[in-house]
Amino acid sequence: MKASDDILVIGGGIVGVSTAIWLQRKGFAVTIVDREGFAAGTSYGNAGILAASSVIPVTTPQLLPKIPSMLFGRDTPLFLRWTYLPKLLPFLLHYLGHANRKDVKRIAEGLANLMHDSAEQHYALAKGTPAERYMKHSDYLHVYPSRQAFEKDAAGWETRTELGYGYTELDAAGLAEYDPALANRFGYGVLCPESGQITDPGEYTRALGQHFIDQGGRLEIAAVEEIITENGRAVGIRTSAGEMQASRIVVASGAWSGDMVRKLGLKVPMESERGYHVEYVNPNLHFRVPFMVTEAKFAVNSMEGRLRCAGVAEFGGLAAGPSRQPVEYLKRRTASLFPDLEYDDVRVWMGHRPSTTDSMPMIGTLPNVPNVWAGFGHQHLGLTGGPKTGRWLAQLVSGEMPNTDLTAYAPDRFS
Repeated sequence: MKASDDILVIGGGIVGVSTAIWLQRKGFAVTIVDREGFAAGTSYGNAGILAASSVIPVTTPQLLPKIPSMLFGRDTPLFLRWTYLPKLLPFLLHYLGHANRKDVKRIAEGLANLMHDSAEQHYALAKGTPAERYMKHSDYLHVYPSRQAFEKDAAGWETRTELGYGYTELDAAGLAEYDPALANRFGYGVLCPESGQITDPGEYTRALGQHFIDQGGRLEIAAVEEIITENGRAVGIRTSAGEMQASRIVVASGAWSGDMVRKLGLKVPMESERGYHVEYVNPNLHFRVPFMVTEAKFAVNSMEGRLRCAGVAEFGGLAAGPSRQPVEYLKRRTASLFPDLEYDDVRVWMGHRPSTTDSMPMIGTLPNVPNVWAGFGHQHLGLTGGPKTGRWLAQLVSGEMPNTDLTAYAPDRFS
């Protein structure tokens, strides 16, 4: 095998880079292995919001009666590649099985534990590095067409209150006063403090990756084909560039992690929740803070030189290319909300968000291979939860016990 550093981190996104930096700061020699490099996937294309209060899963009791109209309607944020349905069906049944009050509360508690201090975790990771310039403390808005629409989400806001999240309700006049660019666009809003904004997610993650290299870390560009084990322990990996040795391995390659750990005997009910963004370059509109258009299920964020509209969900697997309908949906809804939007160019992106059936990530040791750790499955909250996941993983890999019970994220919880 090609000799390697002591610890290998598979994945160059925000979770993998965060894990590598925290391990590096503990004095370990670390190599990141990624098939394309830093921020090649959702760490580039996400909405750029540190959404600490976004703890309510998609699978709520209110979702179930909406599914037929969402799947068959033209103007809804859920899409399905029907040719993929036979493979998706087992996942989908378990996924929708969590659409009950008890599971919603349990999932919200688990996500809140991971994300409540997201901005502070990002600052701790990025402080003193070139990545710091892309970070901003920021409020986060959820906007509704009316107060009545907000009241339909009452259960979710009650759960947030129980978990300690504060928020301020704003009527149409309050929204216009808070941000004049929002005047006459929405009828009601909820302002969530203690959030954060990344003005360029791709550059932010790449800057963290470059910092890791500048501090002595290594990046290996290669596709990981499998983890090699001997006598119940991992001894290295087999990649498109050859084999590499390792005494400890962290799997943080997002939606591509599932097949890798399944070969090690771990059951992973996970699918790609394919997300999209449409960017408007050099827009004439700039919004004070990012916001979620709750009715249309996409987020809007004024980034450096562009307005990014990101979100929706499509189930269609890892192999198929982008679909036309989600892009058209985002463009159509954006045009209806912002008819005065002017811009120089439009950019479109699709990426794979790793979603487990219970909407929570896998963080911890693999049961059958004790020197391999999982750090994936964050669905659409990877940026928000990445640095804290990395901190926890660095503690576990180095033999420390985090001061948090990680049972809710145990990789073997589906076994």
